[in-house]
Amino acid sequence: MAGEGSAQERLDKIAGIIATDLVAEVCSIYVLRAGEVLELFTATGLKPTAVHNTRLQMGEGLVGTIAANARPMALSDAQSHPKFAYRPETGEEIYHSLMGVPILRGGRVQGVLAVQNRTQRHYTDEEAETLETVAMVIAELIAAGELISAEELHAVEGASLLPVTVAGVRLNAGVAMGEAVLHEPRFVIEELVSDNPEEEQQRLKEAVDEMHGAIDAMLQATDVANGGEHRDILETYRMFAEDAGWLARIGEAIDSGLTAEAAVEKVHNDTRARFRNQRDPYLRERLHDLEDLANRLLQHLTGTEGDGVGAEWELPENIILVARNMGPAQLLDYDRTRLRGLVLEEGSATTHVAIVARALDIPVIGRATDLLDNVEPGDIVIVDADEAEAHIRPAEDVQQAFTETLRARAQRVAAYAELRNVPAETKDGVTVSLNLNAGLFADLQSLDETGADGIGLFRTEIPFMESSKYPDVDRQSALYERVLDLSDGKPVVFRTLDIGGDKSLPYWSSFDEENPAMGWRAIRVALDQPVLIRHQFRALIRAAGDRDLSLMFPMITEVSEFDAARALLDRELERAEKRNRPLPKQVHVGTMLEVPALAFQFDALLERVDFISVGSNDLFQFLFASDRGSPRIADRYDALSPAGLSFLGGLARRCDDAETPIGLCGEMAGRPLDAMALIGVGFRSLSMAPSSIGPVKTMIRSLNYGDISRYIQTLQSMPVHSHREKLREFAIDHGVVI
Repeated sequence: MAGEGSAQERLDKIAGIIATDLVAEVCSIYVLRAGEVLELFTATGLKPTAVHNTRLQMGEGLVGTIAANARPMALSDAQSHPKFAYRPETGEEIYHSLMGVPILRGGRVQGVLAVQNRTQRHYTDEEAETLETVAMVIAELIAAGELISAEELHAVEGASLLPVTVAGVRLNAGVAMGEAVLHEPRFVIEELVSDNPEEEQQRLKEAVDEMHGAIDAMLQATDVANGGEHRDILETYRMFAEDAGWLARIGEAIDSGLTAEAAVEKVHNDTRARFRNQRDPYLRERLHDLEDLANRLLQHLTGTEGDGVGAEWELPENIILVARNMGPAQLLDYDRTRLRGLVLEEGSATTHVAIVARALDIPVIGRATDLLDNVEPGDIVIVDADEAEAHIRPAEDVQQAFTETLRARAQRVAAYAELRNVPAETKDGVTVSLNLNAGLFADLQSLDETGADGIGLFRTEIPFMESSKYPDVDRQSALYERVLDLSDGKPVVFRTLDIGGDKSLPYWSSFDEENPAMGWRAIRVALDQPVLIRHQFRALIRAAGDRDLSLMFPMITEVSEFDAARALLDRELERAEKRNRPLPKQVHVGTMLEVPALAFQFDALLERVDFISVGSNDLFQFLFASDRGSPRIADRYDALSPAGLSFLGGLARRCDDAETPIGLCGEMAGRPLDAMALIGVGFRSLSMAPSSIGPVKTMIRSLNYGDISRYIQTLQSMPVHSHREKLREFAIDHGVVI
């Protein structure tokens, strides 16, 4: 690396040294070029004419397989392997054994380093580790841009100067525009090998101690949501920083002759390579935390921030953070006054960084496929999380149009703020209760900001999902008490645990189901594992003290399930009374109506419940047999169809006759046009995301209830796919703001 000569000459020397020291007849080095092609760049022992002429696709032959899997391979009889691909121009038919390792940098494959022998040689783990160490050197040689041009390296990553729109999944609503900052810290490690392991171990220990201290300081300083589950996330992250297995692997790499920095990088690369195809969301989240920790440890070892993460004064005024994924603490490293949006190539709604971003009110897009292949630092990026799209390098006219959109949005937000203290009342005097869907302490801050009437749905499972271990009764009670305190007297409806299906817990053993949305979840889990819901009831009763307590059960399919859950609640109330503990002033018990079968026992249900809340998201996927997670049919059926409005209207009328309150807490409640239809069929209570309160209240105050009620009645007999366009025309004709 440090010697004289061209990069090609140095690469040739490296191959010769490896072949001599490992007593191998062949040492070949392949480099990944544009188009996912592996080109033979040097080879000791093969025909010289094969160099720069032999090429393999990713996944082709043994070398292509090593690159595609990013894993080492050692074979005593390589030619008998089903992936063996014979290339006559190399003259390798006389060699039987092969050992190869991927050349990795930043977790990405840059090429393959391989050795071969004529005998059926059994390569040792120590020899494989030696090749992996040398591969790190070669990776830096490739990255320097001397073997292949910087332009081609750029092309390999697929970046383009043309405007690109990348679609993803909305993780937190909102819109923003700014300059791309790639959160992909890369550290230049100048010294890879060391002859003093003891000194390197001491450097590692000091750096780990510094890192722990910095994380502890972050925990003390963070004010995200004043603690709560966000602090739990960071505390879990702190536990990973002490992971004995991770630190032991780094120590072993140092003992093999690497510097502390190179050892961290080696373990980091190996971990990323092994987990690259991991689909389990919990394990992927752990990988992101370990990646974050590896970068932090390198930062302390090198005394630098790493390429790609600049100091605050080097960052743009409007930051759009772009990353494959991030650990939860990394987001807090950036100046929050400049941070405008976050786009992730991976990530889900329960990704730790998305939870923290929501608390900071930052729009977030996840699962943006090929994001990092299409964006460069400094690119202008428009984050339209409402539509789950990121516009990269948009044209000037698009930027101007979006600037106008941002300005208009700011004006609307200001107008909504002025409505905070006015009632959601129609022009003819019908009042509608507008409530929030919540699950985070940050959501509760929106109660005062939006003027919402209360919390119509508090998702109690979210704190469970973001905790590294099962929250006991004391911890749950403290959480629920804080929710009630922050609500400041406004009503809160707690939904009991809705876990299972797509909502997995890190400490809960789950299993695959063909139809998880209709599987073992929610009240079904609670009744099969009653200790879960009894502990939750116990915590809710304790938290309420002498205040009112309202709770509802999810996924009730038949009245007998409601009765069984209510019996468990009554047992906990009796238990508290026997122990002379304060009881809630009043206990209001309701149910979610998400399963259509429950509507066929409605009379019996109305005799038992204090209120009903329609969960439209699940209800309509069951009503229409339409998986809302399937992109092909997610939008095929419409809640504003004759069947949908007829079903909802029937529920509202029967509840009105029985004087039982009914509300709706699905996504349609937060869309002004849908909310207009819900009011027209008889709903007087809607629960939605905080950002929807203003638009829906504006719609209500421009609406005449009598007009919309009569109009919807005229639509009921029309056998059409959807009434949406007719309702939109009504709104325009009657001056309803939608």
